[in-house]
Parts: sequence; C-alpha cells; structure tokens
Amino acid sequence: MDVKEKLQQLEQQLLTSATRHHAGKISSLLADEFREFGSSGKTFSKAEIISALQSEGPVPLSLKDFEAYPISDHAFLVTFRAVKEAPGLPAVESLRSSVWIERDGRWQMLFHQGTKVP
Repeated sequence: MDVKEKLQQLEQQLLTSATRHHAGKISSLLADEFREFGSSGKTFSKAEIISALQSEGPVPLSLKDFEAYPISDHAFLVTFRAVKEAPGLPAVESLRSSVWIERDGRWQMLFHQGTKVP
C-alpha cells in the first residue's frame, strides 16, 4: 500500500462512528500537538476534539475526490470532500484538508480544517 492509499484509509477510518466514539483510537491517530480549524470558526485541540466526538450522534460520512501531496518524506497534505447524508435531508458537503506526519513508523494527523460548501 502506498502512502496515498494509507492516508486515505486513515481519513476514512476517522469518518466512521466506531472510530469517532472510541477515545483511544482517536488519540492514537492525532498528534499530541494536533489543531483543528472547524467549520464553526473555532479552533480545537486534541483533547477538545476527543471530548466533542464522544457525544456526537451517528453521522453517515463518505469521502470523495481524495488527493495527497508530499510536503517532505514524512509529511503529507491531504484534501478531499466529505459528504454527510441523512435520510430525508439534503446532502451536506465540506472541503477538508489535513496534514499528516509520520513518526516512529506510524502516521498521525497534525492539523485538520473543514469548510462547508454552500
């Protein structure tokens, strides 16, 4: 599996409720110095994201248009569209970008930003 495939797999994993509701899984995927710029305009730390995801309801999210751009041998910028679809409601799309770093043989997300598509 190449790096792009691995990072797409990790992003897909982060979109599942099983991962989002498991603090240990989220903690292992996020770097300690992780930051997120949310679509709300708020900035979140690793601890704040882990806490917020524990109370999140089930969210059916899918990923499309995934791209990965090397920043260095051990860092990548990934971009994609996330689509939230709930029965009876219009789909909601957001543009997402993440910076992933490889440390000690494993990939962790350092930064993430989501922007709702009008």
